[in-house]
Amino acid sequence: MAAAEPGARKRRPKGHFAAAGRAKRPRGGGGRQLEAGMRGILITCNMNERKCVGEAYSLLGEYGDLLYGPEQFSDHEERLSGSDREEDEDDVEAALKKEVGQIRASTEQKLRRFQSVESGANNVVFIRTQGIEPENLVHHILKDMHTTKKKKTRVILRMLPVSGTCKAFMEDMKKYTETFFEPWFKAPNKGTFQIVYKARNNSHMSREEVIKELAGIVGSLNPENKVDLNNPQYTVVVEIIKTVCCLSVVRDYVLFRKYNLQEVVKSNKEDTQQNPSSVTEEQNSKVVKPETEEKSSKEVNQENKNQGEIEAEPKGNDALTV
Repeated sequence: MAAAEPGARKRRPKGHFAAAGRAKRPRGGGGRQLEAGMRGILITCNMNERKCVGEAYSLLGEYGDLLYGPEQFSDHEERLSGSDREEDEDDVEAALKKEVGQIRASTEQKLRRFQSVESGANNVVFIRTQGIEPENLVHHILKDMHTTKKKKTRVILRMLPVSGTCKAFMEDMKKYTETFFEPWFKAPNKGTFQIVYKARNNSHMSREEVIKELAGIVGSLNPENKVDLNNPQYTVVVEIIKTVCCLSVVRDYVLFRKYNLQEVVKSNKEDTQQNPSSVTEEQNSKVVKPETEEKSSKEVNQENKNQGEIEAEPKGNDALTV
């Protein structure tokens, strides 16, 4: 008996530690990596992902509270604890189950809005969001920073909302975007657009094919949707990381310097002399009015020579690459 006890003691720790090791793995697994079906914010940084996550939580928390109000953790927990105490106070097993439920509920509540997950690429952070509209929140942040010119981050470079995700295979992307694009581009909605494409840790997708197919889908939703590479109303952002395709349709992509937080706070001659609203109005007028005026003058001076060229110009919309 005495000799058997030490052997039993040796076996138990091995099984115990092996089980403990297996139990730890799921913590970094499901739900903590970028997957199809998630929504959130894709953030690029400069060599310091940990600091980037900290800046992201601070910035998103600040503007999230302004737009949606502060998160109510304590009230939620108090409601749970109050209702639980009224029932089965003497039932130890039920009390333990409910306590575990409270811990899980409070954890989910604390991570309800923003939760950092593994993006699958270096210098890229993905903040998963719940209960908010990523495009509205990010646009509000950039608009405020563009107006005030106050620099609020050091490590964060670009901040792109991700309104939808799907598997990064052409058939999956085509099927998904047929409905994803509808709020912006399906008749009677329409607008000018461009497509911006970026792939990381992915070699099986073709940039040209993706842009051509997605632009075709936008056009099929409403033939009045036109390409504008200078100052479009909407920019379709396609960010592919490994086997996940992140999608968003954003406004003011040119005005907000490609959604770069470092660049949007910089002043230039137009920003110092004019406010943002007048800048956008002048940009729109520069894109549309001078072209129409030049064409009209050419038509007056060289009607016969230019008529064939003018009729052929719409074919230029076939060049949809960005």
